[in-house]
This record gives sequence, structure tokens and C-alpha cells, in this order.
Amino acid sequence: MRARLSDIAQQAEVSEATVSRVLNDRPGVAPETRQAVLTALDVLGYERPARLRKRSAGLVGLVVPELENPIFPAFAQVIESTLAQSGFTPVLCTQTPGGVTEDEYVEMLLDRQVSGIVFVSGLHADTAANHDRYRALIARPLPVVMINGYAPGIAAPFVSCDDREATELAVAHLVALGHRQIGLITGPDRFVPVQRRVAGFRAAMTRLGSTGSELDALAELSLFGVEGGEAAAGRLIERGVTGIVCGSDLMALGAVRAGRQRGLSVPGELSVVGYAAPT
Repeated sequence: MRARLSDIAQQAEVSEATVSRVLNDRPGVAPETRQAVLTALDVLGYERPARLRKRSAGLVGLVVPELENPIFPAFAQVIESTLAQSGFTPVLCTQTPGGVTEDEYVEMLLDRQVSGIVFVSGLHADTAANHDRYRALIARPLPVVMINGYAPGIAAPFVSCDDREATELAVAHLVALGHRQIGLITGPDRFVPVQRRVAGFRAAMTRLGSTGSELDALAELSLFGVEGGEAAAGRLIERGVTGIVCGSDLMALGAVRAGRQRGLSVPGELSVVGYAAPT
């Protein structure tokens, strides 16, 4: 399909003259403007002129969990965009329950001679998993990056938010709203981010005067997802909790559902804090 200058200019928010200079590979166009025009071409489904096509710097695997949790597509979009800007072609590998495993994806990526692999909330976040799989990749050598979670003894970059501090901030927010009976809902404790959130919750609640036995009753470890959040929130509500910190936004949705099923207004009578980070 032949590209129309007016369509591309409108999409890129530049003049048609600028689009013409970019398409003809002429000087005098700022790099960010040139990229905006090329991106507009891609978005509109036009094929780039042969002289503007760059050879890929290589394939990079991106292994993420299921996409039902909206945070994972958000991660994938940002990572893919960043890789593309550096000339790499991302290969998205999405795990689903009962589907292709992380190890199987890695074998497929190695067969395609990828230049590196990015793991998002992978087995590196699971303390019960064997992390020798990552040491073997690094020994090949193959660059790997781990997002969300940590495993000791692996010579690779780890990128995570501060789960402990985030949970303490969430508790402080609920306290500022007037809550004193505050509960925590998060996933199984074998995951590193979960352990950090529980530590942050216990520290924050201890400062409020909660004791060990009380803290045990205020923290519910459940399955990630709406159903797990709903079941755990129901138990906390029965114990008199009025504010709930959740380990994911999906769990928060379940907590809201549990409150409303019991005739509580949210946030009027029950305050729920979500968490836009997986695992």
C-alpha cells in the first residue's frame, strides 16, 4: 500500500515536508523526529523504504507469565519498545497454566540463537526453584536480565521495585485514612517479592502496636488472582479488618468483590490498596 504523506504527517504530528525528508533519507531532521515518522509508518501499516530498513542487531527473548494480569503486557510493551530502539528484535514468550514452560521457551530461544533473554517474574523469583538453569545460561555465555525477584549467586542484573518499602507506604496510607485494623493479602511465601512484602507489612504494623499473634491473623497468603484475593479478603473482613493491602491489582479486585458481597461500601467502609507489580 502506497504511503500517503498527509496520513503519516498527521500520525507523527509533523509537516508533510518533514515526512518527505525522512522518507528520502535527507539531512536536517532531528533524530527523535525521524524516529516519530518511522514509527508512524509502522503504526499505519506502511512498509519502510528499503534504504531506511535497518538490519536487526539480533533476537532477544522476553519470557513473561500469563497476560491476564495487565501489568505483564505493560512490562512487555516497554521492554519491546526499548529493545527495538536499540535495534534488537524481541521474541515474546508468554506462559500459560499447563502450556509451554519457562525451560521449554529457553530451549526454543537458544535454538534461534538469541543474543540474550529477559525474564519477568520467572523462576528466579521462586525460592523453591533450582536456579542452576540461569547459571548454565550465563556460563554459555549468554546475557540475561531478571525482573522482579532475586536469586543469590547469579551473576546477572536484577531489576525490582522495593516491595518492602511499597508495602510500608501502603500501610501508612491506610493509617492516614484512619484505619487501625489493616490486613495484607499476597501470594505464596516461596516468592521473594512476597517475602519482602510480608516483612514490610509486619514492620509497619509492629510500629502501630500489633503483636506477633495479631500479625499472623492479619496476613493472608493466597493464590494470585481475583479468586484468591476474594477468598482471603473474606477471611480478613470476618476478623474485623477495615483496610486491606493487596499483593496485586487482581487480588485487589477480588477484595473489592468480597467487601461488596458483604454489603460494605468500598472505599467508604472498606479501603483496598492494589499493587501494580507482579508476583
